[in-house]
Amino acid sequence: MKIAQMLIGSLITCLVILAATASLGHGQQSTSPEWKAVEDALGRKGSMQPDDVYKFSMPRSDLKVTVAGTSIKAGLALGSWLAFKRMGSDAVVMGDLVLSESEVEPVMAKLQQEGVEQTGVHNHLLNETPRVMYMHVAGHGDPVKLATALKDALALTKTPLGSPAPTGQQPSLGFDTAQVDKALGYQGKNNNGIYQFSVPRAEKITDMGTEVPPSMGTATAINFQATGSGKAAITGDFVLLGTEVNPVIRALRDNGIQVTAVHSHMLTEEPRLFFMHFWANDDAAKLAKGLRAALDKTNSAKPKQ
Repeated sequence: MKIAQMLIGSLITCLVILAATASLGHGQQSTSPEWKAVEDALGRKGSMQPDDVYKFSMPRSDLKVTVAGTSIKAGLALGSWLAFKRMGSDAVVMGDLVLSESEVEPVMAKLQQEGVEQTGVHNHLLNETPRVMYMHVAGHGDPVKLATALKDALALTKTPLGSPAPTGQQPSLGFDTAQVDKALGYQGKNNNGIYQFSVPRAEKITDMGTEVPPSMGTATAINFQATGSGKAAITGDFVLLGTEVNPVIRALRDNGIQVTAVHSHMLTEEPRLFFMHFWANDDAAKLAKGLRAALDKTNSAKPKQ
């Protein structure tokens, strides 16, 4: 009897250990050996995306920015990012660097010196304080050399070093996310207090003969930040064909959503794309309906069931 009890106790202990190990493995994504050298060169951790892109997020938490008097979190509109994709023995990298006005020139000079190109320099917001600029970058070659060049350029800014600290329990958003999901027709996710949507386009997008998947910046991005009493500030960018630009402008404006910029993020993509940035601060569900009206004017991929 005692032997049986000891065996059962040992079995339970093993099961607990295995369950804890499985839980840890599920919650913590280990670094892909293929990208470890790139992480070391950049000095921060990345994560593998579902479309085989290795992506680095670099929120500008050092910047204290207000838009029309509303203080915004880094995750709403101040998130620098870099995305790497293998192309044979080399890699392509695309990204968007959030910069203060004084950082634009030294960063551009350094990247040009190191062979990393700029594909756009412009605003995304209006009426923000201090002024924020966005530099879209692209490169092709040895991924470690590209990462080293980008780190050298980032060192000329006040972008926080290292990876963001892991978040614990996600903070409450302060508005009804179920209503927002229903109105938009897509499932959002709470990312450290910012409710985010990524809506891919239905067609294949290429640049320099290489497919550019959604996580490299070709999906419409929509972000909500609670501002109290069921309201939210929204921003992001629609990814559009030329024929969709003005129908989307009209849909957004008809629903009280301001268009803050229309421009390109790439140079040789097919089909030709335009990126439309927007802003509003109003009832979250109401704004979601307006965004849905705009999405209906685009060739967006249908949500997965």
